[in-house]
Amino acid sequence: MTATAPAAPAKIVSMEIPVDRIDRDPGQPREHFDEAKLQELALSISKLGLLQPIAVRTSDVDPKGRDKAGRRYTLIMGERRWRAAQIAGLTKMKCLVHFGVEDGDPETLAKAVAENVGRADMTPIEEAKGFDRLVKLGYPLEEVASMCGKSAAYVGWRIDLLKLELPVQEALAKGHMPVGLAWYVANLSADNQQRFLTRWIRGDFATTRDAEAFAQACRAEEERQSKQGSFFVLSEDAVRAAGSGSEQESLLGSLDMPSEERERIAADRRKLVGKIEQLDKAGAILAEIATMDPGELALLLAGAQGGIAAQRMRIDHLKDVATKAVRNLREAQAVASVRASALQVDPDAIADNSDASDAA
Repeated sequence: MTATAPAAPAKIVSMEIPVDRIDRDPGQPREHFDEAKLQELALSISKLGLLQPIAVRTSDVDPKGRDKAGRRYTLIMGERRWRAAQIAGLTKMKCLVHFGVEDGDPETLAKAVAENVGRADMTPIEEAKGFDRLVKLGYPLEEVASMCGKSAAYVGWRIDLLKLELPVQEALAKGHMPVGLAWYVANLSADNQQRFLTRWIRGDFATTRDAEAFAQACRAEEERQSKQGSFFVLSEDAVRAAGSGSEQESLLGSLDMPSEERERIAADRRKLVGKIEQLDKAGAILAEIATMDPGELALLLAGAQGGIAAQRMRIDHLKDVATKAVRNLREAQAVASVRASALQVDPDAIADNSDASDAA
């Protein structure tokens, strides 16, 4: 259901208003402003004046637009210009005053969000808060997306970021964590978000893709253990080194696994590793082709069945398969690392300890 617009259109009057009688909107989604860019704008205003008026509102309706002494105004759009004007020393500003617009008016908020969204200096969390307020006011997700020139998926992903714990939100706002990775982290429990952030800042991941795979594996492990009646919490230690044996035991589960199953795993492992070792031959062939003179390649392959195009198609296919294999191995490595660095917490044990403490 679409949010209801005001019953009557607001009266808009052009006025000059004292800068010190204008207040920022506490509900304004944009919270961070680049100080250097504000200084640049202030210098421009000092030389050329304010070229574009800001928009303000007042809840004190005055049909004739008279400026009552002491009346205060709240920004609708143009906070960056208002801040720069104060730096430039302006005492009055050109304003378009929207009379009759009340605090929390959904249409006014929609305009403010639409104006700011997508700006280079607007953080993903600021966007998320603006989108979220519009949705809570009754605007459907698809309508919010349309008003702001974004896809519904984009708006939904941004709103998901509000599930991030404050330290992770701060890391995202300061550019210390990519927004794509932050979205994966937002799906984790509060404890695991904090512990993941520690690992990310510490540099435990070789690439962002590795970090994303690790976060996804953490989420899968949370769900898996939840179904078993346990909690999954990352340990505070670094991921254990591969090959230590701990990863294998954590993947196998209980140590009393039937010997037949362990033997099957060992046999299948030998087969798979043997196949992977044969990739050295393919690698040597590709390395030879990569270092050949293009003119010589043309002479040798132009007469082959299908010509050069057919041979290139075969290698392109190998490249696509290799890309998928690398992605699958990255995810497998993340699963092994997550299982090896897990603290499994039994809710019943927590309850027993709590009862014992109470009794003491």
